Amino acid sequence: MKKGCLSEYFSGVVAKRLSAVEADPKKSNQHEFNGVKPLRSLLGDDRMDKMPSRFMYFGDEEDKSVQADGYLTWYDSRIDQAHRSAEYRLYFPTTSVTERMQEGDLLLVARKVDGSILMITVQGGSTVENQLLWLFGIAEVERQFIKRDYEAEKEDISLNFASRIIIEELGIEVEVPDDNLLDALISRFGGKFPKTAEFSAFARQSVGASSLDDADNVLIAWMEKEEALFRVLERHLVGERLRQGFGEDVDAFIDFSLSVQNRRKSRVGHALENHLEQVFREHSISCSRGKMTENKAKPDFIFPGISEYHNPQFPDAFLTMLGVKSTCKDRWRQVLSEAARIERKHLFTLEPGISENQTTEMAGHKLTLVIPKSLHASYKPAQQSNLVQLAAFVDLVKGRQ
Repeated sequence: MKKGCLSEYFSGVVAKRLSAVEADPKKSNQHEFNGVKPLRSLLGDDRMDKMPSRFMYFGDEEDKSVQADGYLTWYDSRIDQAHRSAEYRLYFPTTSVTERMQEGDLLLVARKVDGSILMITVQGGSTVENQLLWLFGIAEVERQFIKRDYEAEKEDISLNFASRIIIEELGIEVEVPDDNLLDALISRFGGKFPKTAEFSAFARQSVGASSLDDADNVLIAWMEKEEALFRVLERHLVGERLRQGFGEDVDAFIDFSLSVQNRRKSRVGHALENHLEQVFREHSISCSRGKMTENKAKPDFIFPGISEYHNPQFPDAFLTMLGVKSTCKDRWRQVLSEAARIERKHLFTLEPGISENQTTEMAGHKLTLVIPKSLHASYKPAQQSNLVQLAAFVDLVKGRQ
């Protein structure tokens, strides 16, 4: 196990494409996968009855994603036939997840470091499929199981900001960093969460790097530092509140829990906008943030500014718009109507591996994705030619000013 790597959470994973027999209950009721060599390497030779497992199904539409707790059983079907070689099988029960499995879907059986199992089924060709293959370091998957062993140093994978987000989508709490900055955080902000702009500035000071050197990598460094600092402060402040207790006030506890979750979600988007604004500031780029265009729409950034946008004499060709979404999902369409004068829209995101179907649709709407260069590898080669690095976007905007 290595800090900051996938081995901190998973010992290994096997992956394959589901066949019709495996996925369609009308063609098979066996509820089993053959214990081929990669699966046997992951699970070992000892029988395991009713292993605690979480079943997950992901599609491109969030409302179709489901989860269920259950169990898996790993056994040798020839245990009583000493004259024959072992034939292992992995049995799974019927759940709301297995009922959604279809031929061609991606199957991942991931073993966590605590020994429990995630059995993940993902809609073939979806964004989530691309993201999980990227997370686990798997290039191509066919009908036969393949295995990745993260306990082997050469196969371990370093994590970054985007990969940690994917891990949390799997219901795994990302490890909180050491508290060596807690005293500085408490001294600076006291016993409360500061405003996001103030916290973002503190994170940038802690990194001590300028986007003038490398806009793409420095932005990621700022985001990772702010995430680490936030988790340290959050653990301290939430821990203090839990120690105070809620007595028998269930509603107060639920409200507090929801506030913690909502703060996590909203903070990331605000932090990303804060750091992008600093990039533009350091590059002496003029812009307006969150100002109204038409129909009460408020694009995240308008270049060179909102006054130029509302000036009919200012040439359309010198106007640029940038939407900002830490993850896109279906919300990318929101930016299409936010600045009518600007035909070619730009959208900055930290989401890796968006599906080819979605990026093709974006291109059809004249929307260009701006993505840090370290995440380009999560996209297929045919997609990468249409992605823009942050540094290239900075050059584009500067050239128009």
